[in-house]
Amino acid sequence: MNNLFNKQVFEIINMIPKGRVTSYGAIAKAVGYPNHARHVGNALRNYNEDFPAHRVCNASGRITGSCIRDFAGKLKSEGVGVKDGKIQNFKKLFWNPLDEL
Repeated sequence: MNNLFNKQVFEIINMIPKGRVTSYGAIAKAVGYPNHARHVGNALRNYNEDFPAHRVCNASGRITGSCIRDFAGKLKSEGVGVKDGKIQNFKKLFWNPLDEL
């Protein structure tokens, strides 16, 4: 995708409140590219340490990739339970950018 897409993805992720999570697909829809969840994931390959990428997971509430342990720890520090790489109470904690923005 392009720089504008990446910029919009990062802006939305920065808006996710602590203790809440969203999905790659929800972000893709919010920036006008439904069915481009993988592009959101690709945009997240490079980010600063303080960027809240840990608040983004797949549509079933699973943390994907090699960052499971790191992301699970960050989520737990925000009060989000994670068990075996899956966010507990995912539907309750889900933050939908289309509803929230």
